[in-house]
Amino acid sequence: MLKPYKARMPLACTPHDHSHCVNDALANAETLCSRQGVRLTALRKRVLELVWDSHKPLGAYDILAVLSEQDGRRAAPPTVYRALDFLQENGLVHRIASLNAFIGCSHPEHPHQGQFLICRHCHTAIELEQPVIAETIVAAAQAVGFSVEGQTVEVVGLCTSCQGAA
Repeated sequence: MLKPYKARMPLACTPHDHSHCVNDALANAETLCSRQGVRLTALRKRVLELVWDSHKPLGAYDILAVLSEQDGRRAAPPTVYRALDFLQENGLVHRIASLNAFIGCSHPEHPHQGQFLICRHCHTAIELEQPVIAETIVAAAQAVGFSVEGQTVEVVGLCTSCQGAA
């Protein structure tokens, strides 16, 4: 059974035991992959773990470096990109285009559009899930005859921690 995220996920920029985020994300990924009949291989699971290791988006080459340094794996870039593609296709990660990086999905149990608050100073990313934002974008697009195929909203600003430090 999936653990409800709203009850267990503190805001990314508030102090918390991040190991719970990682452990819950991995457990939920195994449950979802099993339900969907797809394989969460050891490499895919490790890549997901690395993506969830902080609330900061992580690039493919950063993942590759950690795999090489910490795990001693000689993974090639296409291998990491295939793992990330799998995770993205199965709703377990989102790609943040402005940073060319990936972040764990806080709500993988149901399909949704990616909406993120990204701190311009520390690069923490907080996923939102506001259906009204997605609906408004679709309605505005339809009003001008545009057909939306996908959307990711990225809002840049300062997180609570960085506001306090400024």
